[in-house]
Amino acid sequence: MTMHAMKRLAHRPMPRKASGVAIVTAIFLLVVLAGLAVAVVSLTGTQQVTRTQDELGARAYQAARAGMEWALFRQLQDRKFNCAEISTFALPANTTLSGFTVTVRCEGPSTAFGAASGGTDPTAGRITITSTACNGAPGAVCPAPTNSPDYIQRVVRAQL
Repeated sequence: MTMHAMKRLAHRPMPRKASGVAIVTAIFLLVVLAGLAVAVVSLTGTQQVTRTQDELGARAYQAARAGMEWALFRQLQDRKFNCAEISTFALPANTTLSGFTVTVRCEGPSTAFGAASGGTDPTAGRITITSTACNGAPGAVCPAPTNSPDYIQRVVRAQL
């Protein structure tokens, strides 16, 4: 082949069918990459919310345990915990549990039920202490009536 013939072949225009394939391929790749980016951002946001709720749940559980320990101390050591009262208190400020309120309830001895069963009821004379911790409004009784997606509540029960 001569040099002149090679130049003519090099300057030949591309066929019409192949000229739009590159643009279609580029648009397809951009759409796929944008979809992947949206999926990654969505998963990251969901993971962050789940982690925060898990941490708040662990703190609420510790707050409920603190309320239970307070009630058990009052009942077992001081004998001053009145089963008829409901105690609600906020946990100390400047702690990791400071955003939580604890409500402690007590269900007193079921002497009437034990007497009705002829004294064979194993739960006669027992009390049940329920400690509920929540991150509702400060000073509100738990469980707090709220529709907040950030609301967390944990309950701990003990029977004496």
